[in-house]
Amino acid sequence: MIDQNDIHQARILLVDADAAARQSLAALLGASGYVAVTGTGDGRAVAALHGATPFDLIVLDLDLDLGLPGFDGFSVMAALREPGLHTWLPVLAITQNAALKQRAVEAGARDFLDKPFDPVEVLTRVHNVLEVRLLHREAHDYGAHMEQTVRDRTAELERFRGAMDATADAIFLIDTRSMAIVDASEGACRMLGYRRDELLRLDPVKLGMAKPDELARHARPRSPLREQDVIETELLRADGTGAVPVEISWQLQPAPGSAMLIAVARDISERQQAQQRLKHLASYDALTGLPNRRLFFQNLRDAVELAQDKHWRVGVLFLSLDRFKSINDSLGAATGDELLRQFSTRLVNCVHLRDTVGRLGGDEFALILTMPRDQQEAAQVANEVRDALRAPFDLHGQQAMLTASIGIAMYPDDATDPGTLVKYADTAMVRAREAGRDGYRFFTSGMNVQVLARLDLELALRDALALDQFVLHYQPKLNLNTGRISGVEALLRWNRPGYGLVYPVQFVSILEETGMVVRVGDWIIDTACRQIAAWGKEGVTDLRVAVNVSSRQFVEGDLEGAIRAALGRHQIDPCMLELELTESALMSHAEHTIEVLGRLKALGITIAIDDFGTGYSSLAYLKRFPIDKLKIDIAFVRDITTNPDDAAIALAIISMAHSLHMQVVAEGVESRAQMAYLRRNRCDDIQGFHYSRALPAAELAHLVRDNAERPEAPATNDGNLQTVLVVDNDVSVLASLHRLFRRDGYRVLTAASPAEAFELLALYPVQVILCDQRLPAMSGTELLSKVKDMYPDTVRIILSGDTRIDEVLDAINRGAIDRFYTRPLVDAELREHLRQAFQHYWAVHDPFDDRKRPRLEAPAAA
Repeated sequence: MIDQNDIHQARILLVDADAAARQSLAALLGASGYVAVTGTGDGRAVAALHGATPFDLIVLDLDLDLGLPGFDGFSVMAALREPGLHTWLPVLAITQNAALKQRAVEAGARDFLDKPFDPVEVLTRVHNVLEVRLLHREAHDYGAHMEQTVRDRTAELERFRGAMDATADAIFLIDTRSMAIVDASEGACRMLGYRRDELLRLDPVKLGMAKPDELARHARPRSPLREQDVIETELLRADGTGAVPVEISWQLQPAPGSAMLIAVARDISERQQAQQRLKHLASYDALTGLPNRRLFFQNLRDAVELAQDKHWRVGVLFLSLDRFKSINDSLGAATGDELLRQFSTRLVNCVHLRDTVGRLGGDEFALILTMPRDQQEAAQVANEVRDALRAPFDLHGQQAMLTASIGIAMYPDDATDPGTLVKYADTAMVRAREAGRDGYRFFTSGMNVQVLARLDLELALRDALALDQFVLHYQPKLNLNTGRISGVEALLRWNRPGYGLVYPVQFVSILEETGMVVRVGDWIIDTACRQIAAWGKEGVTDLRVAVNVSSRQFVEGDLEGAIRAALGRHQIDPCMLELELTESALMSHAEHTIEVLGRLKALGITIAIDDFGTGYSSLAYLKRFPIDKLKIDIAFVRDITTNPDDAAIALAIISMAHSLHMQVVAEGVESRAQMAYLRRNRCDDIQGFHYSRALPAAELAHLVRDNAERPEAPATNDGNLQTVLVVDNDVSVLASLHRLFRRDGYRVLTAASPAEAFELLALYPVQVILCDQRLPAMSGTELLSKVKDMYPDTVRIILSGDTRIDEVLDAINRGAIDRFYTRPLVDAELREHLRQAFQHYWAVHDPFDDRKRPRLEAPAAA
């Protein structure tokens, strides 16, 4: 048993180059009962001093430097180890240098002190070393091997202490008897912000290392297979700002009398943050921040379970953005991403707090309406979403309009399984899109039948190419100047067994979605080239064939390679082939497209833009493409003779194309009036049912031969034939005025309705139009307002017995009509008014030009 009096009466030698330090240490140790002796000199002098009067401990400054040869802290330690010294003197070294500490341990130092001195630390370490000294003295009586064992143990502890301080982890030594922290590493101080002495006064439980029962469990001996426990917890910081998440490894170190519990705490803040980020990425869409497909389905399962307990209904809304692909292809992926972000923000603002929004992929979103609601409330939310899209989106300074097609499925009415609910909502969305976009549809059982039919169609399509079920029909294009067929467009047909001829509108979208359009597109090019060669052998020459090219064929296929291979295989002139591309196909990967089209144009292939006016291409950018033709979309041709807006767009396209040295083809021409109007406004070619539907190759060849012998002769130029159009729904009035005006040699056209009037205006040049105010479908002033926009040179006259002339006066003020006459008028007055109208017209239109000299038909017999 160690006597504490022996420890406090110990003799201590102080060796330090700093006199003030020696004095402060001497005072501190003397006040504690120690005998402190200060000494200086070289190592031999210190060793001699110890040999003459043995000391129990030397406190030695390793950093001392008096400028004397052979005098430093290590020379003193070396001298103390020389033979002849009858007592072992432990060294308590003073240094802050980590490298010197390691060297000092190897030289025999037992512990270390740092400057400035901490009184508590000095007395603690002096006491500990002296206690070891006394243990060594007692052990010396049992034999020399015990002295070596203590020395080795002490060195091991010191090395362990050095290793503790060197690691970034927090290491705590806990005595298993007192359950108190007896030591802590520098890493623990840095991690938690405590000083070492503060940590030694803390309770491990209050620090957050473990609960009392857990701490006791860690302190109990375990089986050899469980030497270490690992737990996650949080340790309190000194400044009270929070806790540090840590992973603590517990290990029990057996020792005589009392075991030591070693706790190694590692900061796992970064790991937890990384786990949170990974969890978020796994559950949320990176672009919009909305729940992704996986999390959305989990939320839907939870909503269905809640609805089962509460007897609620759940609505699933499936949304797809209309024409998003066109915007994305035209304006670029970055702009498309920005549009999706803005859309998701508006979508979130449309729903209630308990509802869930998710992005299922691409431009597809979904809503979960979890409330005790009915179908009417689901429809209300759908309308709110549509209203939110009315305002244009600002995409980096460029405005864009967007609509959405929405499908709705209800739980439990339509399905009880989350996956089936989403599938049914998707089906309803497709029906909403097919109905005209910007609308919503509820799922019905009939829709599911249609979905199965579509799957069957897709499976049949995958075999159609291999089984040679596709055929090409050819629709002629008529040149309006010559009346001859100028070319044909190859149109795909599917001769499906058991169904007959299937038209593209029923299956081309599936080809696009599945990617089969690339292989089918290559087949169309090869088949068209084969047909050109076959027609050439039959004598049908100079017939250019146009084929449609999809955007996917440009991006995913080898369009140039397929064309070159087909031209070489069938030995045809490249100028006989024409490619038709949509604006979206052009703008997708524009630089690559320009490069490919440039090489194809160099071969002699003609390039045309199909459905022009419906895309988002910039005209400034469009002129960079090697374009030969523009095709006016059928949407602007359908009402070209009656709708001033459509007419203005078509005429603007014609004017722009001619200024850029391009030809213009009008699609969907279905009447003689449309053809006449387009011819009069300098359109080059037309294509549509008015001249011919798409025909098989043999029938087309026969039509071309007939056309070569008897071209469709353009109408004679009768622009200077004085023509008046009379519009009145009273047939007797029309007959009367026809007889009256024929007396003066005018060509008189009569119409009983606005539709008939517009058709005649398209077919014939009309200088004067005489119209009654009361007409079916629209008033006379409304009719003449449209005539002013489409035929501004025509003299427009209202002839009516209606005495309410406010509307007429307003039309006069707006310039919609030129003159207004009230009935009844005698024949002579009416004839004179008409003569003046023609006189006004020809005065404006240069009557001295022989080409425009007004002509009269042979006057009718009076």
